[in-house]
Amino acid sequence: MDVVARLASQRAVVIFSKSTCCMSHAIKRLFYEQGVSPAIVEIDQDMYGKDIEWALARLGCSPTVPAVFVGGKFVGTANTVMTLHLNGSLKMLLKDAGALWL
Repeated sequence: MDVVARLASQRAVVIFSKSTCCMSHAIKRLFYEQGVSPAIVEIDQDMYGKDIEWALARLGCSPTVPAVFVGGKFVGTANTVMTLHLNGSLKMLLKDAGALWL
């Protein structure tokens, strides 16, 4: 879990993803369209990918990707992120983390 915490704290927004996952692609697009440049960790292309996936599962990520961290804190997977976006609270999280300036 240390590697996940270390990676998640490196940028305002970090998305753990798999390059072949359509939901990961949709979540990445959502952030790009908001004007956010998240750090993307493609766990299927990372040499520690299996360890990262195991650590994400231990955090409660189900499915394990996409897993979104904002301000170093676990926000949730696709369903949670989309809910936050639709109810307007995602922008506030992004502003508080310094990922958005508007």
